[in-house]
Amino acid sequence: MRTPAREACGGMPWAHLLSSYRDGRVAINERRATPRGRPDLQPSEKTPMSTPGSSSLPTPEDRPRRILLLDCDAFFVQVARRMDPEGAGRARLLIVGGSSSGRGVVTSASYEARPYGVRSGMPTARALRLCPDATVVPVPRSACTERSRAIRRRLRTLAPVVQAASIDEFYLDLTGTERLFRGESLQASAERIRKDLLEHTGISVSVGGATARMVAKLAAGRAKPAGVHIVPPGGEGAFMEGFELGQIPGVGPKLAESLARRGLRTVPDLLPVSEAWLVRWFGETRGRWLWERARGIDPTPVVDGEERKSISSERTFREDVVDDPALERHLVQLALSVGRQLRKKGLRARTVTLKLRDHDFRTRQASRTVEGAVESDRAIREVATELLSELRARRRVPARLLGVGVSGLREGDAPRQLSLLEETEAAPPPETERDRKLSHLGDALRDRFGDEALRPGRVLEDDPEDRED
Repeated sequence: MRTPAREACGGMPWAHLLSSYRDGRVAINERRATPRGRPDLQPSEKTPMSTPGSSSLPTPEDRPRRILLLDCDAFFVQVARRMDPEGAGRARLLIVGGSSSGRGVVTSASYEARPYGVRSGMPTARALRLCPDATVVPVPRSACTERSRAIRRRLRTLAPVVQAASIDEFYLDLTGTERLFRGESLQASAERIRKDLLEHTGISVSVGGATARMVAKLAAGRAKPAGVHIVPPGGEGAFMEGFELGQIPGVGPKLAESLARRGLRTVPDLLPVSEAWLVRWFGETRGRWLWERARGIDPTPVVDGEERKSISSERTFREDVVDDPALERHLVQLALSVGRQLRKKGLRARTVTLKLRDHDFRTRQASRTVEGAVESDRAIREVATELLSELRARRRVPARLLGVGVSGLREGDAPRQLSLLEETEAAPPPETERDRKLSHLGDALRDRFGDEALRPGRVLEDDPEDRED
């Protein structure tokens, strides 16, 4: 029997077309990623127009992008209910994270519990005071990782370009697939994919669609729960006018506060401000970024595949740093950033790398591979601190850049490899389950209350220029 997808493709299965189509889409994405994503500034010859009566069709590069963001609805709650259908599965008021005694923090809550005021990042004890009849279960992390993998595998059969943004968010780029499905609209594609995932993985998702990743993400929020919201090409600006500036992905509490001091709290407040003034206030990179995002401009491509060879975070200092304690305080913040990125993607790392650029632009690096993959802030920080000490012992001069990176990435729930050799004195302290739980707890608090809600005691209070890769 022919499925709708096979019928639309002229009898050919959709999966059969993906292998040849995917490589072309990746190349198209690379060509489409203009330096600043400013369509109003691109030379006119790059966007040829078909003349009346012309039989030529626009190429995929010329068409508006067709991007979807799939956001799993209360993902941890759904997985917990599937894991325990007789317990959590029957609990209408369900809190995932912490314990029934009130220890820990909320990772997620069922939609039925949210009207009581229960939110992620909230202490479980407070959540139980707000919703005393709720059932509390621990986070089923291994099951969540496996379910996320199952979703990715299924999406690879439905779309040519798939990128996992986190354990429960997935970007798809369907640009140029219209002819494969006889002109199927983005709305129809989103509905089809949403229903397919529910049928094959048992997970309900909300879908946002647009020509830009950021707009698609905001649209997915409007679609929750279990809905679809598509922003048509040309409608990005009007859509963005319904948001506060603090709701734009990438605008953290500090930037939102700085904007509010200038009387800028909503997107309509910001629109009359010229790009030149934003650059003057916030610097060239951030000012232009704000100007574009407020208008729904986001040229960031959807990159096929979720695997990354490494994750790193670097900091260039406004003034060279001389003393070791100051460098170590910066290192704490960098290790935290790297660890958080690891955990967000459900990964662990085997190798930690420390990068140091001296005042004379000489760049030095040192790496260490640990016994068993790690993900906690403490483990990454301690290995990086030892590497920094080694580099500084060899050459102690003013530093202008510091970086921390990890590589040898693997899935977070993969079994840990046991070493046949005894640990040497130089081996880093092993990562404990307590280390991992504390790091996940910190992530939940920062996700809920912002990055400034929880800061290591040794972190510097200055605000140097950052660059994360």
